[in-house]
Amino acid sequence: MFFEPLIAFLLIRYLQKSIRAIPHDQKWDDQFKYSQYGIVVLFIAQQVFRIEPVTTWIWYALLFTIVAIIYKYPIFEFAKKVLSAVLPFILLGFFSDLIKLISIGFYNRLHTYIQFGFAVAITWMIAMIIKFKKENKALEKERKKTKEVEERGKFISAQKDELEIKVNERTAELVKQKEELLHTLKELRETQAQLIQSEKMASLGELTAGIAHEIQNPLNFVNNFSEINTELLDELKKELLTDNKEEAVSIANDIIENEQKINHHGKRADSIVKGMLQHSRTSSGTKEPTDINALADEYFRLSYHGLRAKDKSFNATMKTDFDETIGKINIISQDIGRVFLNLFNNAFYAVSEKKKMNIPGYEPTVTVTTKKLNNKPGSNQIEIIVKDNGSGIPQKAVQKIFQPFFTTKPTGEGTGLGLSLSYDIIKAHGGELKVENNNAEGAAFIIILPG
Repeated sequence: MFFEPLIAFLLIRYLQKSIRAIPHDQKWDDQFKYSQYGIVVLFIAQQVFRIEPVTTWIWYALLFTIVAIIYKYPIFEFAKKVLSAVLPFILLGFFSDLIKLISIGFYNRLHTYIQFGFAVAITWMIAMIIKFKKENKALEKERKKTKEVEERGKFISAQKDELEIKVNERTAELVKQKEELLHTLKELRETQAQLIQSEKMASLGELTAGIAHEIQNPLNFVNNFSEINTELLDELKKELLTDNKEEAVSIANDIIENEQKINHHGKRADSIVKGMLQHSRTSSGTKEPTDINALADEYFRLSYHGLRAKDKSFNATMKTDFDETIGKINIISQDIGRVFLNLFNNAFYAVSEKKKMNIPGYEPTVTVTTKKLNNKPGSNQIEIIVKDNGSGIPQKAVQKIFQPFFTTKPTGEGTGLGLSLSYDIIKAHGGELKVENNNAEGAAFIIILPG
């Protein structure tokens, strides 16, 4: 009788090995260990003392105890499949020995059937064990795959946590950089506002220098004609005393004519002062009908005299070609005046710098041209060209000429805001400001304004 001890031993080993993979009470390990010892001892006693009838029923008792334990405790649910493979063999052996014990004759008559049953039970057991092994391999493979997935999931989760930490750190860093950039932007805007104001004040200073020179002419006329009128009045008194009416009338006419000249030059000085006040105050933003030719001519002369006030040795030829058919156009005169002043100052600066090169035969010339364009049906445009014969603009600088803070002048001689502000003012008027560079022959700035 070898099958019962072998089955009992294998079942115990299977339960002991399989239970390690799941959480369990430590007592089962001890019981399985002692059971294995007991099976070995019982098997040796059976072989030595030949007490097979007794040991046979002990084996059955042990096997049925194992069966009962498997079905009783949910922890051994996994062992029911294995038990289903060996249970037919155990039951067949049990009933076979029981029949042999009750009636040996009846057992002998059934012996052939019993042997056939054992053959079927063994075949069933082997087939089921092979099936279980395949299932266990597949299950083990699936278990490994699941474990790999879990490990990969843990790895991905760890990577995710690490990535979240990095993202949070990067976000905090970006927020800090954003705050620093906003602070820097605020400082830049404040600096830009200061520089724009500085540029306006610089242009005002240049304008004031031109006005001081320009206003001197009408004041000289006023003073001169006032002195002449004083002398003429003295002569008029004398003629009236001598009753020379004809000469007195002639002198009176001269006085009237001089008074008209005084009035004319007084108004001229008044218009210059008003122009300075318009330029110095903040733009109202209101467009008014303005004589663009007169405005250009006014600032053209003021710019020239402003440069002359700084450099007495400078002289330049001033040319104008105004289209008298333009009439008045709606503009913000003080803003367009700033544009003119900036373009004229740049033009005079360019010819002044070229004059310092002492080129033989060179005559510094700045030309201002206005023209009415009818290049679009139903719409009129005004073109103003400020052209100089200076050294021109470096080709690499042409594309940047209207960018804020870009200047071709030496450090300290320009803020780089004049042309940028001029460009913005013309755009705000719905116009266009562009440059044509003739390299060494000079440059031309072209203003296009709605008519």
